[in-house]
Amino acid sequence: MSVLVVGISHNSAPMSLLERVALDEDGVHKLVADAASCEHVTEATVIATCNRLEIYTEVERFHGSIEQISRLLVEQAGETTEAMLPHLYVHYDDGAISHLFQVAAGLDSMAVGEGQILGQTREALRRGQELGTVGPALNLLFQQALRVGKRTRAETDIDQVAPTLVSAALGETTKAVGPVQGQYVVVVGAGAMAGLATATVSRLGAGTLSVVNRSVERGEWLASQYDAQAVPLEELATELGRADLVISCTGSAGSIIDAAQLAAARAGNDKPVALIDLALPHDIDRDVRALESVTLVGLAELAEVLQDSATGQEVLEVRRILGEEVTAFLAARRQASVTPTVVALRSMATNVVDAEMSRLEARLPDLDAATREEIRHAVRRVADKLLHEPTVRVKELANEQGAVSYAAALAELFALDPEAVDAVTRPIGVEEAGS
Repeated sequence: MSVLVVGISHNSAPMSLLERVALDEDGVHKLVADAASCEHVTEATVIATCNRLEIYTEVERFHGSIEQISRLLVEQAGETTEAMLPHLYVHYDDGAISHLFQVAAGLDSMAVGEGQILGQTREALRRGQELGTVGPALNLLFQQALRVGKRTRAETDIDQVAPTLVSAALGETTKAVGPVQGQYVVVVGAGAMAGLATATVSRLGAGTLSVVNRSVERGEWLASQYDAQAVPLEELATELGRADLVISCTGSAGSIIDAAQLAAARAGNDKPVALIDLALPHDIDRDVRALESVTLVGLAELAEVLQDSATGQEVLEVRRILGEEVTAFLAARRQASVTPTVVALRSMATNVVDAEMSRLEARLPDLDAATREEIRHAVRRVADKLLHEPTVRVKELANEQGAVSYAAALAELFALDPEAVDAVTRPIGVEEAGS
């Protein structure tokens, strides 16, 4: 069994295409279920962010599985297979493990080193656990990826290499409307990204801070954390008319601000206004750019700003750590794959010793208990010594790259029952996603 990843991200596709594959929580749940139901797939989960959609699966066969998994993303985009395939990427087995570790460490993010991806990776694990689609293989892989992500941030300053999306966007809008301090700032939405935006502008000294949200209770809760005012979505136009800066990240199915709406809201207000759109699909229509004194910064612009911002020693150090972690994980996995065969072999040897001792006791019924036990120990020592070197060597050889399966060769040489080997394997307990 092997890990297969099929995905699409800001590294492989334009924002216009990413918007078409963006999913709400219900959509993510359906995608996980669809992936898990594919033939040859035994485990599945999905990492879904504003600029990434990746399906992680444990598969019995590569060919067939990749076609079915890819088709799920093609169907989501509503594109032809020919148009979509150049924007998809595939990682298999060792490559898939390396990719997930890079994702968790923040090296594959638009803002390299950003910390949100670690929470999103944890959420993918939790989601798969709750849906029952994550089993021993993906649980072990994702748990290790989370540990790797934490290690890279503890041992390096990778989280300071590049700004967060919010900070980067504010850096761009400062050119048009000046620094956040003292401004009338409107945050539209109340999810995780909106919370990050609210916290950032509050820390930077926003003059008046409004949180506009469809759910009044959720908006009030977020506003209360930062001494902001909660405003229902129905009053968005009023807030647009007052704002110096608008940050929108609702995750709505369609846009919530267009040129006509913005022009009407700002009639009589000649002050420049900057809009930041961190949603996918986008919240703000691109036609607002045609309006005078309006600046719009979206994810496409941020990708250009951030693409060259993450260089230097910290990235090199994180790559070194990832190299260590991937090597160690693969070595442990290879050794673990040998263990059932070794245990089954030793179990077979024990059964042979027991059978031979039963025959001896039947032929020599007058043997006293002490002699019988001494003979039993002697035969077992002989069996252990004969098996010691092969079992030690097979574990060592398991760490060597190559096409030879030494565990399979051992099982074939000793005619081990496949069911006996499988019976040794026990499901690994699923840890809490938050650990």
